Amino acid sequence: MITETNDLVRCFGAGDDLYERYHDHEWGHQVHGEAELFERLTLEGFQSGLSWLTILRKREGFRAAFANFDPTTVAGFTDADVERLMNDAAIVRNRRKIEAAITNARALVELHRNGETLDKVIWSHTPGPRPGPPADWTEVPASTEESKALAKELKRRGFAFVGPTTMYALMQAIGMVDDHIAGCVAARSDA
Repeated sequence: MITETNDLVRCFGAGDDLYERYHDHEWGHQVHGEAELFERLTLEGFQSGLSWLTILRKREGFRAAFANFDPTTVAGFTDADVERLMNDAAIVRNRRKIEAAITNARALVELHRNGETLDKVIWSHTPGPRPGPPADWTEVPASTEESKALAKELKRRGFAFVGPTTMYALMQAIGMVDDHIAGCVAARSDA
């Protein structure tokens, strides 16, 4: 736990305004909608192996580079777009992650063609209720049976870079689970 000088207690993010805003107003709050979920899915993939703060600081760059995460536009990206993105210092320049984002946009467009939504696929893997917030970070899993099932389902549907740990991070980020530590200013009592 990190205690602030203003007596607020945050389980992470203290000391950086951007990180604090993300902690207080986004992480653990429910997110729905195709572009919104595509953005979170993409950013979680890019975050893999990196600090989340790095991704937050580049978030506007990602939005510009990936057409505000409009899946139809990103699905149309070509090899020339991959090269353009590899030269874009406003994002994380990792070819596998860039290609995965485009692959995922195409898979999302295919979901829509089949009358399905990413929102429904993701949220259908919501875990059951928990007794309360975790006491500390040792009680927060890296993955769960639900995140493993979600990863498997997305891979089956053509998505890439969606392993169980990344999918659990997505579940946390979109409020499917609330892993704010007990005593944190943002912890819900019904987590």
